[in-house]
Amino acid sequence: MSTTTKDYTLTMPLEEAMRTQRALRRLKPDPVDDDLLLHLVELALKAPVGSNAQKWEFVIVKDRDKVAAIGELNRTVADVYTRLGKGRKSARRIVESVRWQMEHFGEIPVVIVACYRGVAPPLPFVAATSFFGSIYPSIQNLLLAARAAGLGAALITLPLWSPAKVRKLLGLPWDVVPCAMIPIGWPVDSYGPTKRKPVGDVVHVDTFGNQPWRVSPPPAQAPNPVRISLGAGAAVVAGGALLAWLLMRD
Repeated sequence: MSTTTKDYTLTMPLEEAMRTQRALRRLKPDPVDDDLLLHLVELALKAPVGSNAQKWEFVIVKDRDKVAAIGELNRTVADVYTRLGKGRKSARRIVESVRWQMEHFGEIPVVIVACYRGVAPPLPFVAATSFFGSIYPSIQNLLLAARAAGLGAALITLPLWSPAKVRKLLGLPWDVVPCAMIPIGWPVDSYGPTKRKPVGDVVHVDTFGNQPWRVSPPPAQAPNPVRISLGAGAAVVAGGALLAWLLMRD
């Protein structure tokens, strides 16, 4: 049963929502009704979940100081991300929207933090993928519901570079893991058809590489990771040093 007091039943056809959904990071500061937010989360809970455990927790953040603090966590990594991608023409629009969001984060009316109760094990792989696989279907439901409601939204993870800081900010217990954040608001930009690869280019039948419906030339094969160059190794070391510096910041 719905806990909302207003009728926010969404009538947009599912395929229209899926075909026109995209990440909208430029958001107006106008408030979003609490009943509508609750409706979005209620629809998120309709997603399938491993073992029907239903260990979701959603923190709706509207407090201006806390939204600003999340924005500062985002800025720490987003600034590096946008600088690295600045020279790539193919990423120009994305970089611009990420930087806009970074610079206006404190104006975002609400941020929903999607969490899952339990311990996220790094190993074995099956345990890690099962843990996060139990929260992401609900996040996609939330994003589709936001699209159908005309709200702008985007899944982000950059503020989670320091889970400890996020836990402290939101008062999360040790066994509640923040998995993703979804800034939500009325959009500055508009939704519309998205550009994606032809479906035949990403479908393989029975064996990887068997693509009977492929329409584009296949991409160059990635180098064998066993033959990583010293240059790539240096990049890994530099990335590790950057992460260590981020973690040591106050």
